[in-house]
Amino acid sequence: MGKWLVWILLLLVLVLSPFFGSAPIHVNELFNYDSLSSKIFFELRLPRELFAFFAGVILSLSGLLFQTLFRNPLMTPYTLGISSGAVLGAGIAIKLGIATIAFGIAAISLFGFIGAMATVILLIWLSKYLQTSQNQSILLLGIALSLFFTSALMVIFYLGTSVQNDMLIRFTMGSLSSIGWQNPVIFAVIATILLIAVYLYRFELQLLSISDDNARSKGVNTKKVTVTLLLISSFAIGVMVSISGPIGFVGLVVPHTVAKLYPSTVNRRIFKTALFGGVFLVLCDMLTRVINTQSELPIGVITAFIGGPFFIYLIISRSKK
Repeated sequence: MGKWLVWILLLLVLVLSPFFGSAPIHVNELFNYDSLSSKIFFELRLPRELFAFFAGVILSLSGLLFQTLFRNPLMTPYTLGISSGAVLGAGIAIKLGIATIAFGIAAISLFGFIGAMATVILLIWLSKYLQTSQNQSILLLGIALSLFFTSALMVIFYLGTSVQNDMLIRFTMGSLSSIGWQNPVIFAVIATILLIAVYLYRFELQLLSISDDNARSKGVNTKKVTVTLLLISSFAIGVMVSISGPIGFVGLVVPHTVAKLYPSTVNRRIFKTALFGGVFLVLCDMLTRVINTQSELPIGVITAFIGGPFFIYLIISRSKK
């Protein structure tokens, strides 16, 4: 009964979320396409909900992937510095004052994507030189890269104008504001590609979650599978961060919550993790709209308030084992 209640609550969040916000929506006017309620619902709220949902799918599945591949519950694209690399790339574009590159692609998005991909390639290259405790060492490498990128970003802040710094601050806080259906469609495609990739490798992931030796004994090319999944998930994260900015802790909170609610093998938690991640970010986005502040709270603030204490809990619980 308890698990059914969880699913009912998830469904309620998805159904009710578009109706929350500063401007009221009248249900009887929804399909009167000339009405203000209809325009707000179909052009602002519904695209934004889908934008948040698919961003949550990408973040939660990426978190599940990183934690499984490295067998470390603290691994996420956020803690490995991938998000920080994307922010640094976006900061460089802002400092250079580049608006678009080609075909209407925003320079901030392109540079952010390049920063994210460069970070994961650098991590894979540096991991070749690790001899022992590889999983822990990669986590430390990611933290070190994140600190380095943050320092480089501070230099850009120091050299930037007030307008440039304001743009960069807004980007680093994350945002799910969306007008129209372009971004939700992009995120839907990326999330679908990631979900298909994870599902196709579900049995390899289950073997890798135990150990590399166990996977090799079953005939799995562990290096190929690891690199392939890392590149696909990093590509998804790179695209997401380049558009919405960094949104931390979703990839940490959701996989662990799903594992607590549904203790089973990794391959059985893939779709549950994707759904929970999507709804979790929709709920966080709804909170940014209903909390009464002078301006809308950035989504990254809400996820950090939830994820920060959760991260501390994980560290303490691991130290007791």
